[in-house]
Amino acid sequence: MARRLASGLTGGGLLASAALAHHSVAGQYDPEQRIELSGVIRKVDWINPHTYLHLEVTDGGGSITSWRLESAPTAMLRKASITPAMLMGDGAVVTVDVILARDGTERLAWLYRIDYPDGHGYQLSGER
Repeated sequence: MARRLASGLTGGGLLASAALAHHSVAGQYDPEQRIELSGVIRKVDWINPHTYLHLEVTDGGGSITSWRLESAPTAMLRKASITPAMLMGDGAVVTVDVILARDGTERLAWLYRIDYPDGHGYQLSGER
């Protein structure tokens, strides 16, 4: 069963007040450049103002690239009872739905959703 963060993440509420404090997601990431990646979460930076997940993606040729995925603030994740350990995925390959950085920064994206191989997932922002 997928968990959802408070609806304030996508349409006002907590996100709006957080956005006014530092930046908007749409200002830094381009919703028109939405992609899906599969890889292993190697690290979670549980920091403010937003958490970051580090995803290792292996391409068809065996090359590994590391993606930095920005996500919701730690306070919002805590409120949704999500911990860093829950996000890690125990080394399993996860699938993520992300939008790319507006300024073209390589391998930097905003994280919408994580799906784990056992069928559970976390909708962290936006709609799928």
